[in-house]
Formats: sequence, C-alpha cells, structure tokens
Amino acid sequence: MRLPRDISGEDLARLLKRYGYQTTRQTGSHMRLTSTHRGDEHHITIPRHKSLRVGTLSGILKDISDYLDIGKEELIRELFSDE
Repeated sequence: MRLPRDISGEDLARLLKRYGYQTTRQTGSHMRLTSTHRGDEHHITIPRHKSLRVGTLSGILKDISDYLDIGKEELIRELFSDE
C-alpha cells in the first residue's frame, strides 16, 4: 500500500491513539508521543506540519512497527485503509 502524501502530523497522532500513543509533550513545531502498549515506554517525535514528507512518515512508521512487532506494510494498512 502506498503512503499518503497529504497526512499532517496531527492527523497521524490522532490515528496512533489506537495503539496507545498519547501526546506527552510539545516543543515548538514537534509533538512527542508516548505509548506503553507493550508494558515498556516507547517515544516518537512527530513534526506538526500540514503535510509530512514521505521519508519522515516512513521512518516514523518503521519505528512504530518495530516497537509493535508487526510488519510496516501491515501497520500502513491498519492505519490508512479506513480513510
């Protein structure tokens, strides 16, 4: 599945709530999200841009898929197939 080209940082943060991510801090134009989905804490930083760059989005999703121990393609399908 192809990554969306027009997703904002805030939209991504909203979608990640289903995996237990909550905004824990915001500094300038970046949000820090934390999840304790698997018992240990996992932190990611998402820029609050109107459109995330494809490489940035891909890197964030790779980090999350590694933490959740699922494939990146599966994560992409779960997140963006409902849109």
